[in-house]
Amino acid sequence: MEIRSELCILCRGAKKLCGYAYCPLTIDFFRRYRLKALTSSKTVFGSTPPSIYVGYSMYPCVWVSLGTPPILGDTSIYDLPEKWVSISIDDVLLYRLSIVYGGKRVRVNDVEDSYVLKLHEVVLSLRPIDVELKLLKTPHLRPSLTDIEPPMGPRAPIEELSIYSSSSSHRVVEKVYSDTDLSAVKAVVELYRHSIPVSYIQKLLSVGALGKKDRRKLVPTRWAITAVDDILSRYLVRKIKEFPVIDSIYVFIRKIHRNTFIAILFPKIWSFEWLEAWFPGSVWNRWGKEVVVEGDYELYGGRTTYAKIGGCYYASRLAVAEYLYSIGRQATAVLLREIYGGFDIPIGVWFVRENVRAMLRSKPIRIDNEKELMEILDKYTVLGSKQWIEKSRILSNYFSRKLSEFL
Repeated sequence: MEIRSELCILCRGAKKLCGYAYCPLTIDFFRRYRLKALTSSKTVFGSTPPSIYVGYSMYPCVWVSLGTPPILGDTSIYDLPEKWVSISIDDVLLYRLSIVYGGKRVRVNDVEDSYVLKLHEVVLSLRPIDVELKLLKTPHLRPSLTDIEPPMGPRAPIEELSIYSSSSSHRVVEKVYSDTDLSAVKAVVELYRHSIPVSYIQKLLSVGALGKKDRRKLVPTRWAITAVDDILSRYLVRKIKEFPVIDSIYVFIRKIHRNTFIAILFPKIWSFEWLEAWFPGSVWNRWGKEVVVEGDYELYGGRTTYAKIGGCYYASRLAVAEYLYSIGRQATAVLLREIYGGFDIPIGVWFVRENVRAMLRSKPIRIDNEKELMEILDKYTVLGSKQWIEKSRILSNYFSRKLSEFL
């Protein structure tokens, strides 16, 4: 990337004068110096958040890892997306790249493997546990960045895992873990009903700690993340369909880290749409010349196929369903996201889930007519109301009889 030196001198990593959502020099410095120092040994001793990763390549024989930063104490922030929405992307990357992973290949059905059972002991804890990873070689420095999972730090094959502190689990976690007659879907819902964080439920599902005894298996992390978002949002949507509709159009707006999020809730029965506009220079449109808009939707009856836009659809649907359930109402929800140049690093669907949650905790703008809605879209989005309406299945249907009055 081409960045003028004088900008960096004036900015010093704080003002984002280069237009990026994070400081490239800070991350590069961390990778070349601090990360190299952290991974110079084949033994890592620290407190795991807990942090578990299950890969998907070569399925059904998958890579299963435990990760820990090489420090002791309360490291929960290193792997708790629910706490990342108020910190910078630089800090998220520094936390995540500090976690060193040791792993081995395990068949997905082998949940009684001694190594997997040790991972169960770790992941059942709601608090960080002191562990020692003895690795077969020094960790590979190249980080893993995807659109589903949070960033992953260096990793290496593991020789031995030792646990040095006792776990402290939640009663409901112990209950669903030991209940081998409870389905994974019911276990996920039960944990959520007892306020267990979504990211923690995803780890339990991933490491094969949930479900009926003969059906428990390791689930790749990226699949577990979307599965939990899907299970919980469908559970909540069934509930909110019993509620009355909201009394007016609600609009929520959030601008953060070279992103704009907008949620539009209409006083109609449940339906949902998620749309993303990727601008040139953004992560999935790095070399493009035009804005690319993609999305998917569902009507009252729900979906029977996987959303083509991927995990962000389910993460955002969960956040909207949570909000509507909390106010005891149902609505038609259209969520728009603009991603601008400079947001060029994939950091996982947690970013969508937690920012939509944060947006819906703010006070909505209440409006009574379509003209006001178009004015808001023109004011707060770069694409503007006309393009968003054309790209949205739900918005275009909603405006089909009235659009000509305002253009």
